[in-house]
Amino acid sequence: TFKDFGIDKYAKFISNGSLAKVLDEENYNYWNADEYDLILVDEAHKFRSHTTAAFEQLQEICKMPRIENGNIPGYKKKVMLISATPMNNTPADIYNEIQLFQDPRRCTIDGVANLTAFFSPLIKEFQQLRKDPNFDVTQFKKLAEHVRDRVIKPLTVRRTRTDIENVARYNKDVNGFPKVERPIENRYELNERLANLFESAMETLDKKLSYARYQAIAYLKPEAANGLYDNAELISRSLAGIRKNGLVKRLESSFYAFQISLNNFRQANQNMIDMFNRDKVFIAPDLDINNLLEAGLSDEEIEEKLNAKAEENPKNSVFKADDFDPEYIELLQQDQEILEKLYKDWEGITDEDDSKFAKFNELLKHELFKVERNPEQKLVVFSESVDTVKYLERRINRKDVLVISADNRSKLFKTIRENFDSNYKTKLNKYNIILTTDVLAEGVNLHRANVIVNYDTPWNSTRLMQRIGRVNRIGSSSKHIYNYVFYPSREGNREINLNQIALSKIQTFHSTFGEDNQIYSQEEILDRDLTKLFDEGMKRQKEESNQELPFYEELRTLYKTNRREYNRIEKLSLRSRTGRDARQVDGVTLSGDTLVFLKTNFRKVFFLVSETAKELSVLDALKYFKAKKEEQPVERIEQHHKHINLALQKFRAMQDEELRNQENAQDAQKSLGAQVTTAVSLLNLFIREIDDPDIRIKVSQLKALAERGVITYIPKRLQRIQKDLTRSGKNKLSPTDALDEIIDMAKKYSPYFVAQESQMNEQETNAEIILSESFN
Repeated sequence: TFKDFGIDKYAKFISNGSLAKVLDEENYNYWNADEYDLILVDEAHKFRSHTTAAFEQLQEICKMPRIENGNIPGYKKKVMLISATPMNNTPADIYNEIQLFQDPRRCTIDGVANLTAFFSPLIKEFQQLRKDPNFDVTQFKKLAEHVRDRVIKPLTVRRTRTDIENVARYNKDVNGFPKVERPIENRYELNERLANLFESAMETLDKKLSYARYQAIAYLKPEAANGLYDNAELISRSLAGIRKNGLVKRLESSFYAFQISLNNFRQANQNMIDMFNRDKVFIAPDLDINNLLEAGLSDEEIEEKLNAKAEENPKNSVFKADDFDPEYIELLQQDQEILEKLYKDWEGITDEDDSKFAKFNELLKHELFKVERNPEQKLVVFSESVDTVKYLERRINRKDVLVISADNRSKLFKTIRENFDSNYKTKLNKYNIILTTDVLAEGVNLHRANVIVNYDTPWNSTRLMQRIGRVNRIGSSSKHIYNYVFYPSREGNREINLNQIALSKIQTFHSTFGEDNQIYSQEEILDRDLTKLFDEGMKRQKEESNQELPFYEELRTLYKTNRREYNRIEKLSLRSRTGRDARQVDGVTLSGDTLVFLKTNFRKVFFLVSETAKELSVLDALKYFKAKKEEQPVERIEQHHKHINLALQKFRAMQDEELRNQENAQDAQKSLGAQVTTAVSLLNLFIREIDDPDIRIKVSQLKALAERGVITYIPKRLQRIQKDLTRSGKNKLSPTDALDEIIDMAKKYSPYFVAQESQMNEQETNAEIILSESFN
């Protein structure tokens, strides 16, 4: 595509893994110069959280202007974000990704002047729906379609496999896609002993343990914490909840993984108690204290490492037992008693007790390698837990099993491709089964295999789509993909609602972006007629394809095959108008109506006018405007000019409404979040101390950017400066150093403010009438 436009030599492709490396190893101004005009960022869903350093770096690449003009005129960089799964969890993912290139409170999407105001109620509604045990999946669909129609369509170039198959030129290149068959549900029943043990473990994990080991900062006395840990109670509760859910998921993944995780928790809790007894408690987010203790390091050696980290991050600190509330050590000791008993209860569980593996082994022996189903005799098995993967390797006990995790992926990448990638030049059969964590859910072809097993259900349910995507690829060895899914037990699902979470996420993604294949959670399969759902889904596939694409393809074909006619049409005068005979299009009767296409320098709008003017989607307008080559014009209806004036009035009313929305958005800025409020207050305090008028202007610009939420790093860093100013001891920041850092930030972001103001101050031109036609 880029070669078609002659700009491929000016494009730079960045994978998620290489972004940080590029920014670390190369001068940042490199991106502001004219070396590359187009930057493509793969796996853009990795930037769905605005709190990461990678997000901050990419946001600056997207938004900051270049220092020099580029090969493609202008100072703005062109950045394309590529993802097969832009939404992994909630609509908040989309909100954050859009902020990479849009300003949340000064958005340029028609009718959505304030992104925050648009997304906040939707995110809240999504969370409430997911908590409802009797939720209706159509509610998720309705919510997602609202997001799709208002913000996804204007921003996204979407190509599903159905789209590609519908365009002959594309389909010829890919030679068809394999068909993903219905998910094959797999269940296993626990024997009475295990079922009772399972129930008891679930009750313990949910109700008896305090998870105090993961809440240390919440129990620090205020004078000891010295403001080091923000939102300590909230963070502690979150960590405890993550630990609980992790243990439940390990129990669902495999008994072996649960035993390993339980033992790790037991040891970590005991390590904390031992540190209390030695009166030296390490809290170090940048160090793995448990690993250091297990490696045999003394307290002095650990403290030396911690002090080195503390120079970069003061949260790495050493505390005394008296620095904590007395209740804390009591909670740790109570948890230890519970963990020791739970560990002892599960210590006697053996391989023979594992009914889940027994079910998997039955499939392995009798179904997964049937020649008619699995012609290449290759199998891919996914699990979230590396301990489960290692356990399966031991239980399968075959020489042709390849085990992959984050530890060996890079080292064995060539081996993976040789044995599982249909596109690789050298094909080997040393390995026929690959057992892997989600480290292989992206960035690799495994399509010599056409059968996958999801041994557990991932918390991030779009992983299911990514896993299938490894084998469902162009050039697949088979025309059919078989997806075996092990679902959470009823006992486990009651604790963490994994089925419901998976269903809500999958359904919302499909309804937002369209769907090629069906991926159903256990809940949906249990509560609904799978056959009916699947058949309806296949029927919708055609509807979910991009129906605008054939029109663009028709235009492209004209450009390629009849350039003279293309140029003639391109030179038609503005305000071209005609009359046409009445007709019916998709059940809509066009008679006595007028189609109008209006355009300004900011927007393009189609209207269908009769008594009133109604805005049309691009797709409907294309269908209505389309005419056969032999069609002859007729007289325009008498109301033609009246209809055009109605369209112009409607257009101006839309502009007025958008202006009101922008004013409301500005009013909404008065109730900013705590972080932005702190940042603005800090800048107001320092602005008064600045004598240099140029610097004062730049700091005022920084304040405006903080208020608008333009660059997420700005208010976050300013809030941190404010907290560092109020600290005591060696971590306290001096006002002089704070002002120096503020001035450096102001100088850095001033070019963006200037570029943004220039764009926002550009006046919208009056609407021009491009085309109009009436139907007699």
